[in-house]
Amino acid sequence: MRAIEAGFLLLTSHLGDPDRRVLSTAQLRQLADRVRSGAHHGEDRELSEKDLLALGYSREMASRIATLLDGEEALEHYLRRGRAMDCVPLTRVSGGYPLLLRQRLGLDSPGCLWAKGDLEILNTPAIALVGSRELRQENRVFAEAVGYHAAMQGLTLVSGNARGADRTAQEACLQAGGRVISIVADELSKQPMKRNVLYLSEDGFDEGFSAQRALSRNRCIHALGQLVFVAQSDLHRGGTWDGTVKNLRFGWSTVACFRDGSEASIQLEQMGAYLIGEEELKDFSVLAEMEQKLF
Repeated sequence: MRAIEAGFLLLTSHLGDPDRRVLSTAQLRQLADRVRSGAHHGEDRELSEKDLLALGYSREMASRIATLLDGEEALEHYLRRGRAMDCVPLTRVSGGYPLLLRQRLGLDSPGCLWAKGDLEILNTPAIALVGSRELRQENRVFAEAVGYHAAMQGLTLVSGNARGADRTAQEACLQAGGRVISIVADELSKQPMKRNVLYLSEDGFDEGFSAQRALSRNRCIHALGQLVFVAQSDLHRGGTWDGTVKNLRFGWSTVACFRDGSEASIQLEQMGAYLIGEEELKDFSVLAEMEQKLF
């Protein structure tokens, strides 16, 4: 592992220690910006406290970052534990890191993703699905249809493994012989190894569930799909609404909402989403072509 890859892990992973004060995405972005403009940009070596002071950090923050980077022994132990549970890291500067995340999210992409399952699935074309945990029956049918048609059209389904829309679509996709990328907000190491499934986790392989993790992973779900389908959303609240609004604001991917007559779907359409029905899922390429014609 190169020094820069180890550095990303040391800065962003708790390494099994919940008291380890890792950098937030914003702090990591700031560090990357400062390193890029610094004199030692391009050097494959660990940053020292002196380097960090030269980059304009306070002594307290420079010491904090240097202390994080000085955890090589803890990192090696953590990596060994991960390998024993079939969990491997993909840092933002690793060759296997998803290109779409770097392209669409830039420095807001996760510093490191932990993976469990078939990494080759990352190299396949994908669509994504998001939606509420408590589904109305017609919205459940739509989620199932998205998963089924993804499999039929040879596309990987990206979702979040939560009950409701996520698992409904994932199960339908797998039952039809498709592939799934499941970005989890709970403990990656406890996910069962399944054929045609790749699990991803943003923080570490042993991090438990939190509402913040659930919200944070939404940007990755949206950015990995060429199309994002919204099976159902609450209005102005919840992770589905929050992630979809951010996607529409930043233009990560095309958004298609189920035409269920809800106020949430109507407002999302006003922000730039398409409203579609189940009958329009038979050829996802038509939706992609529609976007190209408009822009």
